[in-house]
Amino acid sequence: MLLYLTNYLAQFESGFNVFNYLTMRAILGALTALVLSFVIGPRMIARLSINQVGQPVRENGPITHLPKAGTPTMGGALILTSIAISTLLWADLENHFVWIVLFVTLAFGVIGYVDDYRKLVLQDPAGISAKQKLFWQSAAASVAAIALYVTATDEMQNSLLIPYFKDLAIYLGVFQVVVTYFFIVGFSNAVNLTDGLDGLAIMPAVLVGGALGVFAYVTGNVNFSDYLGIPYVAGTGEILVFCATLAGAGLGFLWFNTYPAQVFMGDIGALALGAALGVVAVVVRQEIVLVIMGGVFVVETLSVMIQVASYKLTGKRVFRMAPLHHHYELKGWAEPKVIVRFWIITVILVLIGLASLKIR
Repeated sequence: MLLYLTNYLAQFESGFNVFNYLTMRAILGALTALVLSFVIGPRMIARLSINQVGQPVRENGPITHLPKAGTPTMGGALILTSIAISTLLWADLENHFVWIVLFVTLAFGVIGYVDDYRKLVLQDPAGISAKQKLFWQSAAASVAAIALYVTATDEMQNSLLIPYFKDLAIYLGVFQVVVTYFFIVGFSNAVNLTDGLDGLAIMPAVLVGGALGVFAYVTGNVNFSDYLGIPYVAGTGEILVFCATLAGAGLGFLWFNTYPAQVFMGDIGALALGAALGVVAVVVRQEIVLVIMGGVFVVETLSVMIQVASYKLTGKRVFRMAPLHHHYELKGWAEPKVIVRFWIITVILVLIGLASLKIR
């Protein structure tokens, strides 16, 4: 939105041309989202507290979580508000990738909001049923997947790139729709499962989102993509602005969500952030790299799947509790130790993912 204004003002003052630089708008987007989070955060937390939108605690969970009962949740609304406003202000709104990514993020946020509202406000423990949630997630993901497929301009946009290998890609054709669907829905639920400790999910989301922004920038730049030997996809560079706002909004939320948390993000934030990471990875053609960089989310999800399968097949549990972060809590790790160590692991995995830009 502001891009149009600065382009107009540049006719009278050449200094406004600086806003045409993608990196400048990304920086401003991140700062805008961060400031919005700081400004809106206290008011939103106060409102949630007044309305008694408090987090319930699992009865069979770690006893250290009992004091968290009643902590305001649905704080993910703060993240989405900051992302949406900042992206609309600083991104090129003629770019269809921006609208697809925003659609997915906000659509999954709405799904999470309805689930949180039913659980916390209407006091319905079930919230949205698993089937209903999957139906609406599938509907939103399918719309985005089809939109990306029909707007693809070359075969590479419908191919699965294999990282660390030069010019190695598997053409998927229409099956790219299926891959896109699974990455959006899969990572949406993976981040949701990870969001169980103060700040545990948001920092990895910020780190992975920031790294995907780097991929967006080089993929959308014909010179950088040619130099690095990665496919050039026109228009994806603009996704850097979205990734920057995600990072800024996430850090702003972490200010209030860090241990001991003043607010939890709830499904409204976790489902939306996971879906955002999934769709951005598809847009920049780095689905496999997302699996690497988002390894914490992947392992947390696998721990739940393994636990359920083992208990149903053998009647025994592999972990003391799933998801995995609860297993380490019950082993005696303090909550901050679990959180920071998972952050450190994410930093390592993100660096490994970014290395794919040069290792080919």
